[in-house]
Amino acid sequence: MLVDFNILPEESRVWIYQANRSFTEEELSGIKEKLNIFIENWTAHGSDLQSGYTIEYKRFIVIGLNQNLNNATGCSIDASVHFIQQLERDYNVDLMDKMNVSYKQGEYVAHKSLLDFKKMAKDKAVSKKTIVFNNLVTNIAEFKENWEVPASESWHSRFLK
Repeated sequence: MLVDFNILPEESRVWIYQANRSFTEEELSGIKEKLNIFIENWTAHGSDLQSGYTIEYKRFIVIGLNQNLNNATGCSIDASVHFIQQLERDYNVDLMDKMNVSYKQGEYVAHKSLLDFKKMAKDKAVSKKTIVFNNLVTNIAEFKENWEVPASESWHSRFLK
């Protein structure tokens, strides 16, 4: 059951998929259409899952699930992963690689491999104040408070001196 992401409870679970590039307006339109269909039909053992999504910076797909009504099951999580993998194929984009880092350079969102980010940290091209995207947040409250944070307040801090 598709609902507006902004009305989901704070404790709703989130999954964040970061793209290795920005989506075009045309791609965003197609992705939203596909997300609407997928989420409207997303179930766990036949029960509707109350979910919503947001797309941030034309790059991050964030799916939220109200677990107060129904929890995602192994099968429903698998279905969402297969859906995201299909988006990867449809748009020739990487959404599942967790070994990449996105961070802000002014208002621009940059995307680097973890190895490149480590090298940039060593070379002082990024700092503890660099705004990074902590895609490890698990619920909407954390998403709102701890998704866009200075690197010093994220797991990224281990690479910065």
